[in-house]
Amino acid sequence: MSANTAHRMRLRFRDILAGDVCIHPGSVHDAISARIAGSLGFELAMFAGSVASLAVLGAPDIVVLTLTEFAEQARRICRAAPLPVLVDADHGYGNALNVMRTVQELETAGIAALTIEDTDLPTPFATPKPTLLSIEEGAGKIAAALAARDDPALAIVARTSAVAISGMDDAIARARAYAALGPDALFFTGITETSQLQALAAATTLPIILGSAPPALGDKAKLAASRVRISLQGHQPFAASVQAIHATLKALRDGTAPSAIGGVAPAALMREVTGGADYEAWTRRFLGG
Repeated sequence: MSANTAHRMRLRFRDILAGDVCIHPGSVHDAISARIAGSLGFELAMFAGSVASLAVLGAPDIVVLTLTEFAEQARRICRAAPLPVLVDADHGYGNALNVMRTVQELETAGIAALTIEDTDLPTPFATPKPTLLSIEEGAGKIAAALAARDDPALAIVARTSAVAISGMDDAIARARAYAALGPDALFFTGITETSQLQALAAATTLPIILGSAPPALGDKAKLAASRVRISLQGHQPFAASVQAIHATLKALRDGTAPSAIGGVAPAALMREVTGGADYEAWTRRFLGG
């Protein structure tokens, strides 16, 4: 992806934040899934750290993925995606200085926006439950992220799980402290009630992004009224692909004839998601085919 294209995608993401509606992003994990999300009309792609760990390492979401591995997969996705890509950069892969490196690598990869969270990651020794960094350290990471970006259109999003971990009072305090630094949006996880969302929305004036919300918070119009501009729906596409691959391989291993396997993408869809028409045109133009 060229710098100009990446910049245009970042402006498209900022249009979402500046709008007055709430959207659901398409959860993606590779180039093909990003192309599919774009072809179906999603306004935004979401590449999560949990999905990255699954797709790249086949490992659970316990932060064993490295920044290099995450950035490389993000680059592949951005290269193919016809839409902006928001990524979950977890804890920034270390302290505030590591966060600066994270922003630089992901900006180079072509992303439109990234989140940095204040969870204490990777999980410290003898810590059975998730814990948070101090507000001061969390704020330092957000300040470092803002200082590290080169393209001012790149959106930096401050993320906290305080609602579920330390309670509403701490969540509001963190929202205010992070908002004062000038990020482009706030990302909250663990919200289960409308009253919690309303209290957090009242604490700042920034656009809000929500992690997977319960059915009680599924009305996009009501979410939009509380300045929620993006609400995640989870990462079912990757889980569905695992199920489909498992079922297909099992059927073949059990002796099912390849011609009898169901659920296989037809040739027309494969041609669409691989950009077949473009490659055919380039072949004629540059190879005389």
